[in-house]
Amino acid sequence: MNDLPAQAGQELSQLADKLSKYCQARPGRAVWELSITGALFLVSWLVAQIGFAHVHWLFAFLSVPAGVFLVRLFLIQHDCGHGSFFRNRTWNDVVGRTLGVLTWTPYAYWRRLHASHHATSGNLDMRGKGDIDTLTVSEYRGLNRWRRLLYRLYRNPFVLFGLGPAYVFMLKQRMPLELVRDVKDGWISVMTTNAGIIGLIVVATIVAGPSALAAVHLPTTLCAATIGVWLFYVQHQFHGTRWDGHDEWEFHRQAVEGSSFYDLPGPLRWLTANIGIHHVHHLRSRIPSYRLYECLKDIPELRMVNRLTMWESFKCASLALWDDSERKLLSFRALRKMKAAKGD
Repeated sequence: MNDLPAQAGQELSQLADKLSKYCQARPGRAVWELSITGALFLVSWLVAQIGFAHVHWLFAFLSVPAGVFLVRLFLIQHDCGHGSFFRNRTWNDVVGRTLGVLTWTPYAYWRRLHASHHATSGNLDMRGKGDIDTLTVSEYRGLNRWRRLLYRLYRNPFVLFGLGPAYVFMLKQRMPLELVRDVKDGWISVMTTNAGIIGLIVVATIVAGPSALAAVHLPTTLCAATIGVWLFYVQHQFHGTRWDGHDEWEFHRQAVEGSSFYDLPGPLRWLTANIGIHHVHHLRSRIPSYRLYECLKDIPELRMVNRLTMWESFKCASLALWDDSERKLLSFRALRKMKAAKGD
């Protein structure tokens, strides 16, 4: 539910200024968050390796905790990309690039694309920059039968949250396809990350053996990728989101009204590094993840803006099209019902 429909852009700009005091990183807290997450990932990964050595089928279950902590490491990398995790830019970049090898995500390359996402999120005329491809109803109706089938296949939850994450993290990010002409943030970032991944795989193979590494690390990575894509999806593709054409689009309004507050239980909120408080994150991306919850405590009205519970979020998985006339996201089923009601 969006309780700020009448908020003017100027008032939201003032809210952004009010949130500025939370942008100050806390070095001690940052080191603690990184250390505990890294330790939990390493322990869970090693336990999964041991489990595979003794009971082969057990690895499938033990890889899940490792995958969850890998998601949290990715979210720390995300903070580093925004320059918010540490006060010092060098530390942000060093930690971000190092974690990029673990998460299979080239740091500088992803940072550029993600910055574009923040700068254009919810802008109907600038879709395709670091987001999930979404067509309007009129665009979908204008496709031929074959292209409609391809789009429906792409938006199928099995593809979007299963095959899609595997493709993005394991294959697509091995080449700078979206920054082909950029040497530093494109080719150098991607290729140095690839080299780091290869080196890490060689060392891990020597330590654990090829079969154990494949059996444990592959499902760990796939689990993390799926969770990551799901989180990204529900932060912008939900009932009540806001999308505008370029002339009507306004950054502060879009940040608050076009992003969800994914209200997760405390343990899950910690495991996902508060990324569910996404409306605040888009309004002030320099707020460290470990300070986002402070914003909700100090400004309680933010708790009711686009609040999305876990149960409600599952209902968002079928959303696939933006209806310009009704200004809302629709499922293919809802579109069929609309068509039948109009007698088309």
